[in-house]
Amino acid sequence: MHLDAIGSDKPIIGMVHLPALPGAPAYDGDFEAVREAAVRDARRLESGGVDALMVENFGDAPFYPEDVPKHVVASMTRVAGDLREAVDLPLGINVLRNDAAAALSVANAAGAGFVRVNVHVGARVTDQGIVEGRAHETMRLRERLESDVAVLADIDVKHSAPLAERAPDEPEGEEVAEAIERGLAEGLVVSGAGTGHAVAGDHLSATVAARDERGLDAPVFVGSGVTAETVAEVLDAADGAIVGTALKEGGETTAPVDEERVRELVAVADEAR
Repeated sequence: MHLDAIGSDKPIIGMVHLPALPGAPAYDGDFEAVREAAVRDARRLESGGVDALMVENFGDAPFYPEDVPKHVVASMTRVAGDLREAVDLPLGINVLRNDAAAALSVANAAGAGFVRVNVHVGARVTDQGIVEGRAHETMRLRERLESDVAVLADIDVKHSAPLAERAPDEPEGEEVAEAIERGLAEGLVVSGAGTGHAVAGDHLSATVAARDERGLDAPVFVGSGVTAETVAEVLDAADGAIVGTALKEGGETTAPVDEERVRELVAVADEAR
């Protein structure tokens, strides 16, 4: 279980934010339009030079906390299959809010290489209530599927707060160790307070330092708020970045991908790595 399939030093992973899927309140009844929008964004991201893609059901708010309906799994598997045919890039899956089993199942069926799990270990207070990590279930499911899909686990995930404060000495260190050593995640994601929000520099540096001090072999990705203006600084500290909002028309998260914005950010990233 490795992230070597991304095939780049300090990769830029471009987000494919899906419109609302069937069954969600904002779904407009046109699934073909959902598929076409996903393929359009994926192709623009590929043409702009990103190293990999991640697709998530961003339009499905309000999100199920931990167990999405079967029709969501079916819809995401169909779209992920479309993306695998449309572009020649590694693909990741994130099923919001925190259905790691669904993400892993979609990834395994569609030939994706990695998943993002917002709460892999521990527990967080979110707008869906208390969300608990289920690493014990996720990693055993991966074994049953005989899958090599890698798990990226969030540290202090966006749109959430800790259920209880940790001891004041190196809280990131404990969470890092638990995600990798006990949760068996292959990589980590750090993000800001919400979608499009920059990660605090001390949070990123503390996470990287905790990883290094423990001698753990796991890349640290920045998962929100990366822009063309900040990507060089981010890649100086992190091992890669997951970028969504900054690559959209007008910098709006729900807008289509803007290929020129992608090219601009990737060009800066190329100079920095």
